[in-house]
Amino acid sequence: GARRGGAAPRRGAAAPVRAAVSEPTETKQAGYLQRKKEQDAKGFTRKKLSKLASPTPSDIAIAQACVPNKIKFVAEAYGLTEDDYELYGKYKAKINLDVRDSLKHRGAGYYVVVAGITPTPLGEGKSTTTIGLCQALGAHMDKEVVACIRQPSMGPTFGIKGGAAGGGYSQVVPMEEMNLHLTGDIHAIGAANNLLAAAIDTRVFHEKTQSAEALFRRLCPTKKDGTQFFAGSMFRRLKKLGIDKTDPSELTEEERAAFAKLNIDDDKITWRRVLDVNDRFLRGITVGQNATEKGHSRETGFDITVASEIMACLAMTTSLADMRERLGAMVVATDTSGDPVTADDLGLGGALTVLMQDSMRPTLMQTLEGTATLVHAGPFANIASGNSSVIADQVGLVMVGDGGFVITEAGVGADIGL
Repeated sequence: GARRGGAAPRRGAAAPVRAAVSEPTETKQAGYLQRKKEQDAKGFTRKKLSKLASPTPSDIAIAQACVPNKIKFVAEAYGLTEDDYELYGKYKAKINLDVRDSLKHRGAGYYVVVAGITPTPLGEGKSTTTIGLCQALGAHMDKEVVACIRQPSMGPTFGIKGGAAGGGYSQVVPMEEMNLHLTGDIHAIGAANNLLAAAIDTRVFHEKTQSAEALFRRLCPTKKDGTQFFAGSMFRRLKKLGIDKTDPSELTEEERAAFAKLNIDDDKITWRRVLDVNDRFLRGITVGQNATEKGHSRETGFDITVASEIMACLAMTTSLADMRERLGAMVVATDTSGDPVTADDLGLGGALTVLMQDSMRPTLMQTLEGTATLVHAGPFANIASGNSSVIADQVGLVMVGDGGFVITEAGVGADIGL
């Protein structure tokens, strides 16, 4: 389905694509053709594939036979300036989020959603269809078009399912770069996730091995002038407890204990560590077996990185401030009274946001035929939406402008992704 995009697009079906194709304005199309002519002169080409090998070669053979455009030429073809993106090598670039404002005068394009049935282990072809449709509209019909797809996880890439860059003659290139590290977004999620996991176990350890008063003194250290202070992130914890004070010395003994002790129930810690590799022997482990942990061990395990709630936050967020609120509100455990414990209770919301700030920018790549692709986010659908990011959709809509098309892939099955 397709519909006119807005500032904050929502996935869903609407009017047929055929109806949308006939509506681009003459002014918009003329501007596009002029930019296309200018970019062709600079070395940018949309490579309309005509001679296809038979039998069809392997995906890797097709991808490696392609000579991609330098990504700066792809960016310029969509009217982006050097201030709008940051290069990651020759063939990848991070798009700055302020293009949503600087390019909004162009209007927003049509929003086309590609969905499918609940996938079998080898996939159903949503990515291939998305990329193929993008190539058809851009390289063969001279429409302004951007595809928005999920970032592949290295776990399935090295497993039976394989990569997620499309297939055959409908691929994103360089295929190897997309399927592996890309620009490091998944690694950043892993670092943030595991920082939070470490903080949980560390907090439990310290609460079990010292008094509430001693822990309070460590949380609110004394400055050289003899006064104590709260770190900025601690005020969220104070507000949750209903303590309207800014000076640590003003807290009562009961308030100091409530602030310092989270009283996390070991058996109700839901936050697990992550790794972007399929390693079945890490699915269930015991932590805390070193002598320095003084016998405070517990059973936990590893998930794959894209199953982290942090990835789900990345896919749904629309701004840095929104990301900060989402990360801080994540529930990581339950305390002994049955109340939820959040990342903000641990004082980690800000640190997680700092680790994730560069990952908020979509990565610009290209298809075999030279049309633009935004690769961003991709939470596993067993814990989240399974879709690429809302931010990528927003950026894509202003990149193509009025009369253009954003082709976005609805993650996994239509029952969840659409």
